[in-house]
This record gives sequence, C-alpha cells and structure tokens, in this order.
Amino acid sequence: MSSVNVDKLSLKELLDLEAKVQKAIALVRDRERNELKKKMADLAETHGFSVSELFGGARGRGAAKGKSLGVAKYANPENKSDTWTGRGRKPNWLVERLRKGAKLSDFAI
Repeated sequence: MSSVNVDKLSLKELLDLEAKVQKAIALVRDRERNELKKKMADLAETHGFSVSELFGGARGRGAAKGKSLGVAKYANPENKSDTWTGRGRKPNWLVERLRKGAKLSDFAI
C-alpha cells in the first residue's frame, strides 16, 4: 500500500481523501458486520437454534416501534454477506441481476 504525503495536499485534496476514507471505513464495517452475522447464524444453526431464539430477535431501525428487521431470505451468490429480507427497497446487486433476466427465486436462501 502506498503512503500519501498529506503535508503536500491542498485543502480540497485533503477533504476528498477524508471522504474516501470515511466511505471505505463504512464499507469495511458493513462487510465485517455482515460476515459476523453470517458466522453467528451458521454457528447457531449447527446447534439447532436461530439467532432470534438466542438473542430475542433482530433489533435496529424501527426497534423502538416494536418492529423487527427480519431474517434474510435472499443472498447474493457472489458474496453471501450481501443479503435482503424481502422487505423495503431491493439492493443494487439484486436489481442488476433481475434486469439481466434472473428470477427472485434464484437468490432464495
């Protein structure tokens, strides 16, 4: 990995770099979170449980209203950490494949 000499960058270049770093951090956090969720679900399943049985259901946005995020029903075959519950807006990876002629059932978990 090459290092960047930040002392010689302009303010605009530094702000652009900061935005790229923040985006990269967010993407890595999401990827690692999804990988961990998948590992936990697999481990629970090998012992005959679901994650919701062990932890009382998924919580996140909407949890204050008593809503659960649900369990993933569809997965990206190229990256199993990309999942979708079937609710809300379809993720970009799914939209692209559906446009190319795939069927929703092709991605069922």
